[in-house]
Amino acid sequence: MKAWLLTLAIMAVPAIAQEAPPSTPLPRVALDTTAGRIVIEADTRAAPITAGNFLKYVDGKRLDGVVFYRAVKVADKFGFVQFGANGDPKRVLPPIKHEPTTQTGLHHTDGALSVARFAPGTARGDFTISVGDQRASLDADPSKPGDNLGYAAFGHVVEGMDVVTKIMDAPVSPTATIQGSFKGEVPVAAVKVITARRLPVGIAVKP
Repeated sequence: MKAWLLTLAIMAVPAIAQEAPPSTPLPRVALDTTAGRIVIEADTRAAPITAGNFLKYVDGKRLDGVVFYRAVKVADKFGFVQFGANGDPKRVLPPIKHEPTTQTGLHHTDGALSVARFAPGTARGDFTISVGDQRASLDADPSKPGDNLGYAAFGHVVEGMDVVTKIMDAPVSPTATIQGSFKGEVPVAAVKVITARRLPVGIAVKP
């Protein structure tokens, strides 16, 4: 009888272990823009520094009124768009530590959010949304020479990729630049972020 009870107890252990408490949902942010709504899920578990930095800009209302100032279309449904503080001293926060994709396990797949940077550790308040799979060019790759740490992905779009694609597809100026950069990538009519706000936890979004 004792042996039978012991066997039953051992068999019950895996079932108990599987009943882990549900994890807290990841925070979501709605960017209400002049082109429509984009909802972003920030992965504060995998990339706490980078996702936390983005949420600081949201909570401080530092993204209200910024524009999508860069649109790079390489091919149909392939490229990226960029928005954020764009060097505005009234908006930018201190730079953050770099979290490479080799550390976080996140990747620049379709709809991925990452933070723009120069050297690792210089990222502040400019954010990129990938259209199409950008892992080959934006993920960290230790096999490459030089600065091979890539960009820090920290979340993804869960609603509104049609809006992102529309921003990328809009006409760009052949001559305009931003402080001498991004020639051929500056939208003719920039889409504005009206507000950037956290959504209540657990709110449903469009599939």
